[in-house]
Amino acid sequence: MSSRLRQLLRSAKRTPFGWRFVSNLEPTMGYLFGNADKLSPRDQQIVRDLNAYGVASISFDDLDTEIEFSALEAEVEQLVANSGAEIDKLKEADASIGKKTFNLEMLGSEIAFDPTSIFSRFALSRSFVNIANAYFKMKTRLRYYNVWYTAATTSNARESQLWHFDREDRLILKVFVYLRDVDTGSGPFTYAPRTHKKGELRSISPDHFNEGGVQRTTDDQMANVLPRENWQICTGKKGTVIFADTRGFHKGGEARTSDRLMFTCMYTSPASESRKLIRFPEMVDAGQMRRSQRSALGIV
Repeated sequence: MSSRLRQLLRSAKRTPFGWRFVSNLEPTMGYLFGNADKLSPRDQQIVRDLNAYGVASISFDDLDTEIEFSALEAEVEQLVANSGAEIDKLKEADASIGKKTFNLEMLGSEIAFDPTSIFSRFALSRSFVNIANAYFKMKTRLRYYNVWYTAATTSNARESQLWHFDREDRLILKVFVYLRDVDTGSGPFTYAPRTHKKGELRSISPDHFNEGGVQRTTDDQMANVLPRENWQICTGKKGTVIFADTRGFHKGGEARTSDRLMFTCMYTSPASESRKLIRFPEMVDAGQMRRSQRSALGIV
């Protein structure tokens, strides 16, 4: 096959039709003609909001899930108690670009998958998987989960604190679960509604600058194409859950007055170019998992 033909095929796969019916044909057909779990009315509303705006939020208690929030909360507080030295180091770190020194991945940068841990069970909870599948209209893949501790800083906004969009896939669903109250001084997740691939504003192109090889946009540059009053600043109480398609413009973690603590996970299509951020053992005991959970892990 010539390089020109390979290039044409790669381009074709990136079109909406090619992405769905060539690169992701099997997971799309599996969702459309399989036994997809029914969504609760509130989960259905989350999907409708995601389709329209690219972002949605809800209290964890209102989701259709089998996991107790208190179990996650207790495990994370123990993590925090055991990570005092790392958190202190985080607060003293310099503002090096490319290292995201204001943010600590409390489970490490690469997750060793354990089906019994509260973190994997949370990421694979019924509502999360069902909402991801319904939003993509295919059987999605869990790519990442972690607990983020974001330290308050006084340095200039940088990296993910600036506006940007993710590029690993045509649709990318990230879930953020606040484990402490988040106000405007805690670096709330902030989104530009309708700038996702399904949105009316998907073609906006704010001015940007290059930061370590990544395109970033300041607040003033974003305000020139989308007024500040149209931004969705996702403050919330402990237990707030935010769903966002991060192919739309977003930013977060610009904590100034208090630290931020949250759980996060990410779903993509199976054909995504996302890096492998979860390391699976050679054998995973999937006997107690639902079919949708096994599919999210790529287990046949």
